Amino acid sequence: MSRLDWSVLVITLVSIVLYGLYKSRTTRDLDGYFRSNRNLGWGLVLLSIMGTQASAITFLSAPGQAYTDGMRFVQYYFGLPLAMIVIAVFFIPVFQRLQVYTAYEYLENRFDGKTRSLTSFLFLLQRGLSTGISVFAPSLILSSLLGWSLAYTSVIMGGLLIIYTLFGGARAVAYTQQLQLGIIFAGLFLAGWMVVRLLPPDIGFSDALRIGGKMGKFSIITTGFKEGRFDWSDQYNIWSGVIGGFFLALSYFGTDQSQVGRYLTARSARESKLGLLMNGFVKVPMQFLILLLGVLVFSFYQFTKAPLFFNEVQLVKLRQHPVYADSLKQAQVRFDQVTSTKQQLLVQYSDLKQGGEKNRFAQDSLLDIYRSLHAESDSIRGRLKFWLSKKVSGGDGNDTNYIFLRFVVDHLPAGLVGLLIAIIFLASWGSIAAAINSLAAATMVDFHRRFSKQSISDESEYRWSRWYTLAWGIFCIVVALFTYNIGNSLIEAVNVLGSLFYGVVLGIFAVALFLPMIKNGTLVFWAAVLAEALVILVFYFSKTGIIKLGFLWLNPLGVFAVLFFALAGQGAGLIWRNIRK
Repeated sequence: MSRLDWSVLVITLVSIVLYGLYKSRTTRDLDGYFRSNRNLGWGLVLLSIMGTQASAITFLSAPGQAYTDGMRFVQYYFGLPLAMIVIAVFFIPVFQRLQVYTAYEYLENRFDGKTRSLTSFLFLLQRGLSTGISVFAPSLILSSLLGWSLAYTSVIMGGLLIIYTLFGGARAVAYTQQLQLGIIFAGLFLAGWMVVRLLPPDIGFSDALRIGGKMGKFSIITTGFKEGRFDWSDQYNIWSGVIGGFFLALSYFGTDQSQVGRYLTARSARESKLGLLMNGFVKVPMQFLILLLGVLVFSFYQFTKAPLFFNEVQLVKLRQHPVYADSLKQAQVRFDQVTSTKQQLLVQYSDLKQGGEKNRFAQDSLLDIYRSLHAESDSIRGRLKFWLSKKVSGGDGNDTNYIFLRFVVDHLPAGLVGLLIAIIFLASWGSIAAAINSLAAATMVDFHRRFSKQSISDESEYRWSRWYTLAWGIFCIVVALFTYNIGNSLIEAVNVLGSLFYGVVLGIFAVALFLPMIKNGTLVFWAAVLAEALVILVFYFSKTGIIKLGFLWLNPLGVFAVLFFALAGQGAGLIWRNIRK
């Protein structure tokens, strides 16, 4: 990066941090540290909710996901608006009435302490691991820019985030996120505009979309049916998005403390509901535009030579490998030949475009030939990924997370590179700070406060909360150090991890809210344990190929498993009592 880029990056980040610390300077108690004294309006609540979702993973991995797999990932969010309505109607009134710090306090009020502890523990486990993955995302940026090891950059990034969260609390998170999102959206708009500007002079926005469509990138709605049968292993289709995505969003926004903690900062239930419902209104279009940016980057690389592999560090490893070095040279030669032929076809396409509609058939024929060549280039990249993931020690065959970053660094002008890198950092800081704050809140309120044998002052609780913030920050750094060979795109990895736990957690809340006849906490506790074991078992079978099931289906499975085991236990108890009588 240039000096201008570094200046833009540093000034932007320092300004945000100082602003957050300034706004939170009066926070000295638990209510201020975790709930911002419950005085935020719905606009700030909305921005805080959105900022917590919009991590570096969103802006690094989502465009790469669209580049490789097209726009169909947006179906993952189709169930979200409905989930927001359900939470606004059923969850928020309960949380506001009880004046809870965490969502899990309600479960002790409804059942017993061990059910609360189990649910909070599942949250801590899932959120702690996923936040560690989120810490890895900005570390990846520093590693790529500076050539440092990922371990070193993970420690640096995690350390900065710990300081930011430790001193700021919920108020700093809320107020900095409003500035962060403004800068983020402005930067993404500029990035999209620059992609279109960098296309050849006679290729416009509509042409870029058409090329992306011909390559299958605009298959937004997919049914999941193949050869007349539904493919349960298909990760993203309309049914998994609406059903599985609904349950995932319902659990994330309704029971995950990182989100519940955002709308608990509102001054009233009405403000909480408005912030949450507006999030449901804007989330799908926002994600669509972020994915569209990835498709535009894809179209750009059809006119400009794309790297054989977007992770240059891994490519260097393969060049130095005694077995695959020659194979890599041959693959590079063939890849360059295919790329050159593809670009010649696009020149012809551009010439035919001048003739208007009368040449439309010829244009389509050229694009069909182009598509077959693109399949060959994908096959070459596939062989490369296989060598890296299976044959090279320490190799990573997935470069999805590097695609957008590589485009930014290689092709955008000085100043804008620094701004977009700052955007990715800002997104990280906002979401990770909120997550670490929620982890500390659940630890302090659901465990420390509950099991403490002596009464402690507000000042002491505040100090303990900061110590828990530090501890969780260190834990997330450790997780980040083991994230390197995760295999999936980061955004998919986080969602898979969430799906392992979210369904069961939501199932516990579903019993609490919708099955008033079940009052036995022990029954609900063991129903949740059995359901979690079932979800993990099904996930293991799907990973080993014994069954075929997309990860989004784990969410409704977890919910209905808890409901089934709880109702079955309730029925068995009634039968047993009648027999004894």
